[in-house]
Amino acid sequence: MKVLVTGANGLLGANLSRALVQRGDKVKAFVRPEANMKSLEGVKCEVHRGSILSAGDISLALKDCDAVIHAASTTSVVPNDFSFYEKTNVDSTKIIVQAVLGQGSKRLVHVSTANAFDPGPKENPGTESSPFTLDKFNSGYINSKRMAQEYVIKQVESRNLDAVVVNPTFIIGPYDAKPSSGKIIFFGLRYGMRWCPPGGKNFVHVQDVVEGIECALKVGRKGECYLLGAENLTYQEFFTLLNRIIGRAKKPYVLPRKIVHAAGAVAEAWNKLTGQKKPFNKANAQLLSLDNYYSSKKAEVEFNLKRRPIVTAVEDALEWFKTEKFITSDYSTQGTSLDL
Repeated sequence: MKVLVTGANGLLGANLSRALVQRGDKVKAFVRPEANMKSLEGVKCEVHRGSILSAGDISLALKDCDAVIHAASTTSVVPNDFSFYEKTNVDSTKIIVQAVLGQGSKRLVHVSTANAFDPGPKENPGTESSPFTLDKFNSGYINSKRMAQEYVIKQVESRNLDAVVVNPTFIIGPYDAKPSSGKIIFFGLRYGMRWCPPGGKNFVHVQDVVEGIECALKVGRKGECYLLGAENLTYQEFFTLLNRIIGRAKKPYVLPRKIVHAAGAVAEAWNKLTGQKKPFNKANAQLLSLDNYYSSKKAEVEFNLKRRPIVTAVEDALEWFKTEKFITSDYSTQGTSLDL
């Protein structure tokens, strides 16, 4: 197959492009004109630079491809306004869907988010049949991803679009050149995490997500959604694991929810007053206090997927960050310019 991968230089896109090439497929990497290509170094793929919001660019890139994996997304937690996410997460999805429908007989794998479904506690985690009520948190990212997913499913039902949706949880792994989700590791390294939020989330190795997408591309059922996750961990458990890997004997203290919520409200007010865009606000504080847990049993059964332990994901990410000199050999982030 020849597969168009949008957002190919991101954490997921880079790992996915590498895996597809290794499998013997041809990859056309769709990236922004100014995109940093560090994560795709050494990958034998065709690079197509263009705008994800240009119907002409998308149609031209898709023309000689058999399928498209739409992995491009705005995931930043600031600002939180829906309008910031609408173009990249919603409008681009509509453009890609229309291009696929216009050219016919091409499979679309749409990369959504686990938070397009409600999470649950560890003893009863969220599934693909869970409702969606997270709009109450007014997260621009979550609401835009849910809206894009709903559009894809609607086009499957009304226009017979050949599409499958995958819903990854929180991805950790190598080739995170921005970095994106890897910032949680940098945060733990830089600040030592004496305190942590009271919630938790489902973490997954990027290679597990890649394998899930490859299965969705080949055998995923049209119109179905597949949660792709691994381990449900509290933030205390995650940062304790990180500390153990790097040789720190620390177990973070869990802050009370009321304190986290109050801090988020104060931070949001301060951001509005000063015009700053710090990655903390009322919505983020509420989400960090949530039991954000999911089950990927459906994908594991249908795709026969095996899950890597999250300790492996963190170790793989740390090794790549050291190789690329994002951090030193003793896990110091001193000298990095990351805005955490």
